[in-house]
Amino acid sequence: MAKAKQNSSTAAPVMSNGELMKRRIWRNKELYLLVLPVIIYYLIFHYKPMYGLIIAFQDYSPRRGISGSEWVGFQHFTDFFTGIYFGRLLRNTLEISLATLIFGFPAPILLALLVNELRSKWFSRITQTITYMPHFVSMVVLCAMIREFVKEGGLVTDILSSVFGYDGKNLLSRSAYFTPIYVITNIWQGVGWGSIVYLAALTGIDMELYEAARVDGANRWKQTIHITIPSIMPTIIIMLIMRMGQIMGIGHEKIILLYNEGIYERADVISTYVYRMGIMNRQYSFSSAVGLFNSVVNFILVIGANQISKKVSETSLW
Repeated sequence: MAKAKQNSSTAAPVMSNGELMKRRIWRNKELYLLVLPVIIYYLIFHYKPMYGLIIAFQDYSPRRGISGSEWVGFQHFTDFFTGIYFGRLLRNTLEISLATLIFGFPAPILLALLVNELRSKWFSRITQTITYMPHFVSMVVLCAMIREFVKEGGLVTDILSSVFGYDGKNLLSRSAYFTPIYVITNIWQGVGWGSIVYLAALTGIDMELYEAARVDGANRWKQTIHITIPSIMPTIIIMLIMRMGQIMGIGHEKIILLYNEGIYERADVISTYVYRMGIMNRQYSFSSAVGLFNSVVNFILVIGANQISKKVSETSLW
């Protein structure tokens, strides 16, 4: 009895959550030091600039500054939603983004599956190297190449003329061809780089599953359907959820380098409109309001996709 009392009296005191956190941080201080530059980077270049979103609700003037500019509330949002370009911008953004999602998202998955089936290691490495290369080409150079290929007398135009009887005019002078050109070149540029994630996921599949399937008489196609794809499905779902956050966020650089006044009707999207209004027309508050609307919609899409995925597949970002 005395021994039990002695043990209870000498037991270690229960530490609070704060003390446990401090001890854990001190024990892994080297790891926290490694991640500290990344945290500082995001605080300075991603979170601190969010203060500037206030100008979306002001009639901002660089001379008066944020603190001295007049507050106008949701006036800029109302002007955008009721403007003559809102319908066109929303339609073009969704059309290009959904076409890129439907045709571009499966492309890296298919490439990873095909590379995974290659028997020759040297041919597999060559294939990966060739498909990775377009990712490292400058956007300016890439768009210059596209313009050369699709111009009157260009490589692609001549092929279409000889095979399908195309009249040979510049493809970028016709608005109907802008979305296919954008989507196809986007796939060509990013399919190799995007396949890296799925190739890494494929290396984590237990090879005993394939051996058991071969014993049961499954061919390569059935192994892919019943083992390979289900094994990388969590990775596919996570990448799809993250991709949903870019539905309204088409980059303006490539479109600006490709489009012209003749195809504004089909090529002008929200990001290019923000660029023109903010940089060229100096309507800082209005362009900030449009950009904020874009970001909010993307955020809602990510949240919704994550919740749906959590209920359907039990795979989610959080």
